[in-house]
Amino acid sequence: MCGAVTWTYSGDVTRNLVCNCADCQRATSAPFTAFLGMRPEQLRWTGDIRHYESSPNAFRGFCSSCGTRLYFRSDKWPHEVHVHAATLTDPDEYQPHAQVFICSRAKWLNRLQSIPVHEGFQQNPAD
Repeated sequence: MCGAVTWTYSGDVTRNLVCNCADCQRATSAPFTAFLGMRPEQLRWTGDIRHYESSPNAFRGFCSSCGTRLYFRSDKWPHEVHVHAATLTDPDEYQPHAQVFICSRAKWLNRLQSIPVHEGFQQNPAD
């Protein structure tokens, strides 16, 4: 968000997933998380990253300046770092291939296409 942390990657992405698990929901304060699986040895970070151990041997990296979530890594997947798709230079290029932990998917997401849409805020902020 603030630009203090950046990353570059040279290699094939191992997975493109939208995760609906309760841990990702709590960690991001969002109904789901979109991420790319990347090989750690091909991923380069610049900037100061802090880590939170969200469960045993599972870590979530975030920018020390603004708190933006950057990635998830776990001993369960020692050859992958799951980088949040929103951190891409152009997040519109992200193309997920699967949704996982659909049993935890927020039920209200099914209604999104049926509710009104707005180009900006629905209402102007109060004075």
